[in-house]
Amino acid sequence: RVLHSACSFTHFLFFFSLSLPLPPNTVVLLDSKAQQTNLEWISSPSDGWEEISGVDENYIPIRTYQVCRVMEPNQNNWLRTNWIARGTAQRIFVEMKFTLRDCNSIPGVLGICKETFNLYYFETDSGTGRGIKESQYLKIDTIAADESFTQGDLGERVMKLNTEVREIGPLLKKGFYLAFQDVGACIALVSVRVYYKKCWPIIENLAVFPDTVTGSEFSSLVEVRGTCVTDAEEEADNLPKMHCSAEGEWLVPIGKCICKSGFQQKGDECEACGRGFYKSWSQDLQCARCPAHSHTEREGSSRCECEDGYYRAFTDRPSVPCTRPPSAPQNLIYNINQTTVSLEWSPPADNGGRDDVTYRINCKRCSWEQGECMPCGNSISFIPQQSGLVETYVTVTDLLAHANYTFEVEAVNGVSDLSRTQRLFAAVTITTSQAAPSQVTGVLKDRVQQRNVNLSWKEPEHPNGVITEYEIKYYEKNIKERTYSTVKTTSTSVTIYNLKPGSAYIFQIRAFTAAGYGNYSPRLEVLTLEEATATAASTEQNPVIIIAVVAVAGTIILVFMVFGFIIGRRHCGYSKADQDGDEELYFHCKTYIDPETYEDPNRAVHQFAKELDASCIKIERVIGAGEFGEVCSGRLKLPGKRDTAVAIKTLKVGFTEKQRRDFLCEASIMGQFDYPNVVHLEGVVTRGKPIMIVIEYMENGALDSFLRVKRFTSIPKCKRNSTVHTFTLPDVKQRHYFYSHQKHDGQFTIIQLVGMLRGIAAGMRYLADMGYVHRDLAARNILVNSNLVCKVSDFGLSRILEDDPEAVYTATGGKIPVRWTAPEAIQFRKFTSASDVWSYGIVMWEVMSYGERPYWDMSNQDVIKAIDEGYRLPAPMDCPPGLHQLMLDCWQQERNERPKFDQIVGILDKMIRNPNTLKVPLGSCSRPINPLLDQNTPDFTSFRCVGDWLEAIKMERYKDNFTAAGYSTLESVARMTIEDVMSLGITLVGHQKKIMSSIQTMRAQMLHLHGTGIQV
Repeated sequence: RVLHSACSFTHFLFFFSLSLPLPPNTVVLLDSKAQQTNLEWISSPSDGWEEISGVDENYIPIRTYQVCRVMEPNQNNWLRTNWIARGTAQRIFVEMKFTLRDCNSIPGVLGICKETFNLYYFETDSGTGRGIKESQYLKIDTIAADESFTQGDLGERVMKLNTEVREIGPLLKKGFYLAFQDVGACIALVSVRVYYKKCWPIIENLAVFPDTVTGSEFSSLVEVRGTCVTDAEEEADNLPKMHCSAEGEWLVPIGKCICKSGFQQKGDECEACGRGFYKSWSQDLQCARCPAHSHTEREGSSRCECEDGYYRAFTDRPSVPCTRPPSAPQNLIYNINQTTVSLEWSPPADNGGRDDVTYRINCKRCSWEQGECMPCGNSISFIPQQSGLVETYVTVTDLLAHANYTFEVEAVNGVSDLSRTQRLFAAVTITTSQAAPSQVTGVLKDRVQQRNVNLSWKEPEHPNGVITEYEIKYYEKNIKERTYSTVKTTSTSVTIYNLKPGSAYIFQIRAFTAAGYGNYSPRLEVLTLEEATATAASTEQNPVIIIAVVAVAGTIILVFMVFGFIIGRRHCGYSKADQDGDEELYFHCKTYIDPETYEDPNRAVHQFAKELDASCIKIERVIGAGEFGEVCSGRLKLPGKRDTAVAIKTLKVGFTEKQRRDFLCEASIMGQFDYPNVVHLEGVVTRGKPIMIVIEYMENGALDSFLRVKRFTSIPKCKRNSTVHTFTLPDVKQRHYFYSHQKHDGQFTIIQLVGMLRGIAAGMRYLADMGYVHRDLAARNILVNSNLVCKVSDFGLSRILEDDPEAVYTATGGKIPVRWTAPEAIQFRKFTSASDVWSYGIVMWEVMSYGERPYWDMSNQDVIKAIDEGYRLPAPMDCPPGLHQLMLDCWQQERNERPKFDQIVGILDKMIRNPNTLKVPLGSCSRPINPLLDQNTPDFTSFRCVGDWLEAIKMERYKDNFTAAGYSTLESVARMTIEDVMSLGITLVGHQKKIMSSIQTMRAQMLHLHGTGIQV
């Protein structure tokens, strides 16, 4: 009777289930509920599992298996499914719905009855029949019921099912069996469903991604290469990829396809441009209407053809309207001055629809007799030039006298040379008059004496008449040219007398005809010979003169160097840092310019940041998310340079103009900096999508997370308390011994940490010298490269500081990072380089504590209050007292008493050169260290147990609550959170706050006494 009442319930009960159907990204391999006939699974022994019929919540007949051999010990009943082909799946899910009877409701079976069963599987390439041994199965899990039923539940006629899902994988063979082992339970296996997950086909960014089975591991992503849809092509160096997640979802799209030229995107397809429309470049989004005077006769055109008589220049974009040559210039006039002609004209009435109209001059010389004309050649000159004229005038010189010339002025534009029509121009014919001779050339000094010089020259190339005489002008070189002498001659040679010995003279010659004088020849310098008596004396005195001249010149140069050095110190930001007698000198001739002072922010971006071609950037993977969009890593390949690793910040789609301006503002700031300890800006992409900021790639990421990884790789193991779900450390003495004797495997030496701090300080010194205030200096905003070089980054909160060292910037709102911000900046919103020094002291504490959170979990208001009362952070564990002393100097209440960044760099340099200074005993600190404690709260060391502590804070009513939850030591209490306090049944909000406030103070006291935080 017991067996019948316990096991036969499925014959007359229906099962009620609230489970949801499988998600649409699943493929079912087996569903026992879908089979109306016998399942015919193999049961061993045959009188164990029994196949019976039942109905589900919709009264649909189903086949189930049950077993209830609870009256006999040592049960081993097996049920095996038929062979299940896995297809391409490697990770399989098994969903089981079952009911199970509570053993307590069956009399006389305690110690024999079980409330669990086991799930196994066996891999094979084909069905093997019954020849599988129990030892060949691999166990998946032991299945227990969340809810069981009793004998009294049978009267309700409705029973809630248990649903359990287990995972198998990775599978390597073609199929598998499932087996269910009963060891003495009263259970009904209502349904079994076997399925796997896949990513269904999808079209994303015009790329088709086929259905893809998920990976073999829970956390694996399957990378899938997309195939472009018809009439689309892959974007250059940006192949379309997506990743199929373990849950059957498509994630992390990278790259895309774009419609080819002549096609535009419509939904997930590319359609051809209609007649009268075109698309010349695949990067264009939509087809455009043909520009003026052009057309297309077919669909899918990449450019529009020009109408007859209209043309498009080779340099014109397809979007430019077709144009034609201009008409002829108007109102051509001229003016003749002997052999020089000046031409002027007005622009053409029709410029052909273009704004690149220029002018060119054609010159022809015509004979008197037959009227034949020929090109003028290269003997004449055009001022400013013969072709490519922008202005509407030109001067023609060096024409022949008494000659006929024809000048044609033609207006041309970018399509003039493409036109086959007759060229239009304005023309004029003129006759030159008598002209002066051309310039005398080839002047030679034939003989030079002490007091006379003999000169000769050639006749001008164009005499333009009969030369009646030549005029020779000469003067001493060291006398002004307006005081000169002249000599006239009719021949091409002359001797000039009465000159001074040993003197330099300048000579020039010009010819004269009936038309007047021509131009002077180029200057000829001649030095007359010294007298015999003066020559010897001069020879003896020359070395003395040379020495004197050199001495005077050297003195002048030295004076200018000193003067320039003083000016350089005043205007170039000269700085020095004392390093044990050595001085480190550097100049900063640039001054930071706030981008917000520009009316047009785009001008600031293009002035300070280099515009990059998007084709030079290859995005490889997503590494994070920023305020404005994704942060990726990739490669930058500039022409003629090797590709480099870069980090890429992208602006998310759908941005507002303000978001775009704020996003590019950081690039406008970074582009002004060039220093090894400040993150370098490679450039920006503003003329494409997405808008990007490209910076150097820092392999180790943010300093705070980098240090935390180092910290957690070498802290002692924690033991978990299964009763109250908190963590328990070794006792204080053991923990102190651990930190004192281990070698910090995986961590850094003190010298390495100080070197990192020195790099940060040097970067801040550079920024301060440029007149720049960071406002958000913290370890999270310091990036670390593969060589452990630290660089300052994240300039979103920075502002300009004027030349006056006392000038400050007053913000009008926004969030302030309280734990890193100086008191005057929090209270008055005043930021200076001195407030950055305060923040640098917090960064020092973060580095020496390996990324510990400043002030731990104290609230911002508690931090502000403690700082105002004069409390400061204690020294981290193993922190040299000299470094903690420097932190305290940075945390001076009066900002004028804090050190400057160049002083900080000098102090750290001394520590690096003298490592022994990092080992000074703690008692050598000159200033007393105020621990971050509340003086009104009793010292926790005076308490012997948790009860004493509760009595001291007048919360003794909760002693039993703490004892029942396992909080027996003050150290375990110090690690409690607000959730832990609430879990003790303490519901009054005032009591919760009072207990947590005391716990925070207790934690701070522990940190001060033991020099380390409570590691969880």
